[in-house]
Amino acid sequence: MFGFLKKDSPSKDERETGAAPDAAASARPSWRERLKAGLSKTRATLNTPLGELFSRGKIDDELLEELESTLLMADCGIDATQWLLDELKARVKRDKLEDAAQLRAVLAELMTALLAPLEQPLDVGGAKPFIVMIAGVNGAGKTTSIGKLAHYFQHDGKSVLLAAGDTFRAAAREQLMAWGERNNVTVVAQESGDPAAVVFDAISAARARSIDVVMADTAGRLPTQLHLMEEIAKIKRVIQKADASGPHEVILVLDANIGQNAIQQVKAFDKAIGITGLIVTKLDGTAKGGVLAAIARQCPKPVRFIGVGEGMDDLQPFVAKEFVAALFEQ
Repeated sequence: MFGFLKKDSPSKDERETGAAPDAAASARPSWRERLKAGLSKTRATLNTPLGELFSRGKIDDELLEELESTLLMADCGIDATQWLLDELKARVKRDKLEDAAQLRAVLAELMTALLAPLEQPLDVGGAKPFIVMIAGVNGAGKTTSIGKLAHYFQHDGKSVLLAAGDTFRAAAREQLMAWGERNNVTVVAQESGDPAAVVFDAISAARARSIDVVMADTAGRLPTQLHLMEEIAKIKRVIQKADASGPHEVILVLDANIGQNAIQQVKAFDKAIGITGLIVTKLDGTAKGGVLAAIARQCPKPVRFIGVGEGMDDLQPFVAKEFVAALFEQ
């Protein structure tokens, strides 16, 4: 077993840019600006047709049919799209709306109401160490998300330890160790062996060092690989042996590019290990950001964080109102 010993961390601005804080703050776009830029593809899918639709003089069946197609194109899914349309029609009738231009604000309001229940920030103060288990398919961004979360928790004043539980892929272990070095946090790893044993050792080390947060990486797997799904369930059982109250959070990392396939992933991983939260990554590379609406209707789980870029702080807590504003602002 080996790892990187935690050292005093430089400031957030110094870690990101190497520059003095004042210079970094002035050069770095705000999270709101980065979120809007990151959602540009989904916003274009929504707003280009919406701009044409809502510029029409009247609200009619043809407009609503085209609105339905637009929402489906953004991967909102059939269930969420139908809910939005039904609520929109009810508002049109109730408020006696006639001008199509009024619909944009109403649609944004309804989308915010739909996504608001997913907005549940992760509180890691309930246990010490607070054990976070990270799962997902290959390529979803698990290891990168762990590295960014380590940065986020450190900036919040928490000490962090990482467990390289993906012993199947050597590159994953090396990648996590690189993130550990970058964040100045300890990484518990083995060159081979049982991933559950690595996670057990990490929890023991965290307890001995009075670490606040332990994050355990796991090997990527498809929901159809039943033997691998059983292996990840074993990791959870071993965590429970190491700490009867853990894991305190089981996060599934979803690549936003997969669109509606996210629903099947959430359901399969939830059945195997009991998902308590989601991280949705790569929203900057897709026009399918509407998938959060589908999740809200079909398999609602707290969306703890969303990712819209490669930067260290481009993974931030999900805030429904911010997200919808970035989607609908012109």
